[in-house]
Amino acid sequence: MSRSPRHDKILQLVRENGFMPIEELARLLDVTPQTIRRDINQLCEANLLRRYHGGAALGSSVENEDYFARKGKFQSEKAHIADMIASSIPDHASLFMSIGTTIEAVAQALTSTHKGLRVITNNIHVASIMSTNPDFTVMITSGTVRASDGGITGVATLDFINQFKVDYAIIGVSGIEPDGSLLDFDYREVRVAQAMMSNARHRYLAADHSKFGRNALVRMGHISEFHTVFTDALPPEPVTKLLEEQGVRLVLTEA
Repeated sequence: MSRSPRHDKILQLVRENGFMPIEELARLLDVTPQTIRRDINQLCEANLLRRYHGGAALGSSVENEDYFARKGKFQSEKAHIADMIASSIPDHASLFMSIGTTIEAVAQALTSTHKGLRVITNNIHVASIMSTNPDFTVMITSGTVRASDGGITGVATLDFINQFKVDYAIIGVSGIEPDGSLLDFDYREVRVAQAMMSNARHRYLAADHSKFGRNALVRMGHISEFHTVFTDALPPEPVTKLLEEQGVRLVLTEA
């Protein structure tokens, strides 16, 4: 889904009011109720809203979408983001790679194009993908494996990560607020991502367009803490302005 300015306005109104009736959205945006219903359907498919009788509210802030549902969405966009990130990583670099389906796409892109990488990850799927390249050294963290998506978290995970200082941290995120706050659903996962960020010389954020404006419970940090943001569409104006003011490089995919 390509987000339109009207989609962003719908999200803003729902965020400000908690729930917005279809008829009220149609009146405020000067379009037909049928158009609003179509917009709401698209935003629900992107997991940005939840549809209710007569209107819409924000998606759940406490429960992430099923892993396989997430993996099946925006595959082309994630692949383009992955290619752009891979083109920015030199051979023989050291990397942290976090949990997330976009990060798994990055793993696939790096595995087919690079040599001599040293990778530390708390993502079982990333480790499985990248270990197929015999020229890579792949280390998987200690910790507790999350059955839902193969992510590894916990105190042991933090202890393992804090032993290293790497060239690049490639981090995913569940939601990005208009003020630049980065959000996720699991505080244990957030602590691991923060440790990766603290122990990397360069920090890359990988986020497809559906993450902008998405709701989640746990604050991971701020978008200004990253050196580069990779995404597939221009972020909402407040975020774009913030990146420019903070000197964060924004890389858009060619697609």
